[in-house]
Amino acid sequence: MAEVIPFAIPMENDKTLLVWELSCGPTAEALHVSPTKHSLFIVFSQFGLLYSVRVFPNAAVAGPGFYAIIKFYSARDAQKAQKACNQKQLFQNSPVKVHLSTTHKAVQHQTRALNSSQCQELANYYFGFNGWSKRIVKLQELSDLEESENENIGEPLQKQSLKFFCAVEVVLPFYDCRSPGVGIAEEPLDTLEEGTLSFLMKRKTVQKLAIQKAVSDAFQKLLIVALVWC
Repeated sequence: MAEVIPFAIPMENDKTLLVWELSCGPTAEALHVSPTKHSLFIVFSQFGLLYSVRVFPNAAVAGPGFYAIIKFYSARDAQKAQKACNQKQLFQNSPVKVHLSTTHKAVQHQTRALNSSQCQELANYYFGFNGWSKRIVKLQELSDLEESENENIGEPLQKQSLKFFCAVEVVLPFYDCRSPGVGIAEEPLDTLEEGTLSFLMKRKTVQKLAIQKAVSDAFQKLLIVALVWC
């Protein structure tokens, strides 16, 4: 058997776990970011790569405590985590309830692309740090920074902006696979604002954003096929 994992935000119910009856002792922030072995992230990341861990206080009618929503990239990993953690104490004195999200067939989720850092994290997990690479094919400035020809007194200057185009190629050498991607980033520029240093910093930021968009676009054309051994 095989599972197909796209470079997209996991929205499916079979990739989402709901965790109830978390202790009311720590704060929600502590449960989420605690570096100790008892944190939610550490516990559930043992079963696979996590997209997100979110912790919320219970509604007033439910009493003190917290619940969590945990999203995996893989439905198989989510199922393993649910079976292993449900009705277990994990990091607290009382057991927690862990269930897959309820299916609502009437709800259709629109596919949303991962950002470049999330794409790279997913690629590192399945392909290894040396299993892929990216190459910038072209990085071109498209900014129109010419001064406005309109010199009439009282009329505003033409709005200017920094704009960059980037083309990249993501390469998977072990699979002899190449995926192209393109991205465009634009940022308004205030001609009356701070000097050269601020301009150069903003220019570098727009360049970086164009590259990130191109990398994300390249990964959207790829699918990970994870083999499931029964």
